Amino acid sequence: MKGDRFDPKGLIFESYRIEGIQMAECRTIFLDWALSLPEDLEAGEAIAVLIERYGAERDHPMTQVLREGLGQARRTGRRGGRRGRSGG
Repeated sequence: MKGDRFDPKGLIFESYRIEGIQMAECRTIFLDWALSLPEDLEAGEAIAVLIERYGAERDHPMTQVLREGLGQARRTGRRGGRRGRSGG
């Protein structure tokens, strides 16, 4: 599946379709997803959209990973890489 702005590769979408997926696998997918976000999109904003989109599946490990990621994104308030170092 081709993704959208909030899930460019469709990784989060696909993770919800994998039967028996475990937390560790979801964390790996989440990392790949985070690295694929457009530079002008904050992770916290994208995670909030994805939680709204998939949050009804509360028992799914990806929902738990997204919630953890949202907490981390709100706490740090900074983006890594060149953009974080250069202040822009």
